[in-house]
Amino acid sequence: MKVLVVYDSVFGNTEKVAQCVGEALEAQTLQVGDVKAEHLASLDALIVGSPTRAFSATPAIKSWLKSLSPGSLQGVKVAAFDTRMDVKEVNSRILTFFVKIFGYAAEPMATRLVKKGGAQAMPPAGFFVKGSEGPLKDGELERAAEWARQLLS
Repeated sequence: MKVLVVYDSVFGNTEKVAQCVGEALEAQTLQVGDVKAEHLASLDALIVGSPTRAFSATPAIKSWLKSLSPGSLQGVKVAAFDTRMDVKEVNSRILTFFVKIFGYAAEPMATRLVKKGGAQAMPPAGFFVKGSEGPLKDGELERAAEWARQLLS
């Protein structure tokens, strides 16, 4: 199975999750700026990851997803993940309210992948960081590897 993991990272946490997912799937893992058209040829699965920044994916990921031509992911299994802070940990009513309205990065990325023709292979996932910059919370890399393995089942 030819699998590609594409990610963007700000503080290195999303990169760590992407590398972990890539290792679990024996997949090629590339930062979004390094992806070329030939990387997308003959793919069986594509996983995209981004940190949640202002309740959304990074501009680089959003731009890359927008640049994919309609139908370009036809027959490709797709999934998306993000890294995010735990709003329960912050205990902010305002932040909790905004998360309920705007959500996180993974769900809109998954929707865009499906709109490009992909078949959603597993639910979008979020992996938690401590505070706003990380590091990742204990156990998140193990959880990411387990999430990734769902693609193979």
